[in-house]
Amino acid sequence: MESNKNSSRRRQDGKKSTPLSRKPQSKKPLNRKPLDKKVVKKEFKKITPNKISDESSGIRLNKYIANSGICSRREADTYIEHGSVEVNGKLVTEMGYKVQPDDIVRFDGTSITPEQKRYVLLNKPKNYITTMEDDRGRKTVMELIANASKERIYPVGRLDRNTTGLLMFTNDGDLAKKLTHPKHNVRKLYHASLDRKLELKDLEKLRGEVVIEGKKVFIDAISYVNGEPKTEVGIEIHSGRNRIVRKIFEHVGYKVNKLDRVIFAELTKKNLPRGRWRELTNLEVNNLQMLK
Repeated sequence: MESNKNSSRRRQDGKKSTPLSRKPQSKKPLNRKPLDKKVVKKEFKKITPNKISDESSGIRLNKYIANSGICSRREADTYIEHGSVEVNGKLVTEMGYKVQPDDIVRFDGTSITPEQKRYVLLNKPKNYITTMEDDRGRKTVMELIANASKERIYPVGRLDRNTTGLLMFTNDGDLAKKLTHPKHNVRKLYHASLDRKLELKDLEKLRGEVVIEGKKVFIDAISYVNGEPKTEVGIEIHSGRNRIVRKIFEHVGYKVNKLDRVIFAELTKKNLPRGRWRELTNLEVNNLQMLK
């Protein structure tokens, strides 16, 4: 019985032996033949940033539209997004699309082209309305500047029919937008002739902020005109609301008999007779474009 137990133990001990107890066999290098494949050499090219394209490689569509005098670049983006623009017969809604020199661009079905920027200042007379055309046959300011530019230019803001003075025209949509937006505080100085003397207490009421038709209007400055009767008043505002100066004086019980805009964005009527126009100088244009 003991011999059988010993033999079984020897068998069990043999099973417990592991490879770790064995001597490691020497490994012989394998004589494998190299794979018969071509070695592909990777070439790494230096990535250079794209150069900013100049006008010859295309002009952004929104700038193209603005240069055509239709609107500002920001407004052009809205028109593009809403499907108002076609290039070579295809609808374009992509922001940043580049127009090439030979492309045909249509805005609301009408072909447009970028034009040279023009800036014209008119000393508007009475009885002309500030509109491109009038179906009632009234005289418009466009008749007065008909020979000022071969490019189609537009009035910047408005002067009502009976108001005289400075009115600017341009096909520069971006600048026009800047000059008419209240946030840029573009200076407008008017000479108002009232139906009666402006009482000092009423003058004081018009200093600062007033509410006209439920909306606040800030009056930058107001005073009597030096050396003139108390019916003559100078008033400076930056609001562009229709007939706003007349409404301001009506607010305190006065009627404006005559109204003349004598300064617009630091431009004056110096050497510019009533009904005549002139082109802005390069310095004047640069000053306007620097407005913040």
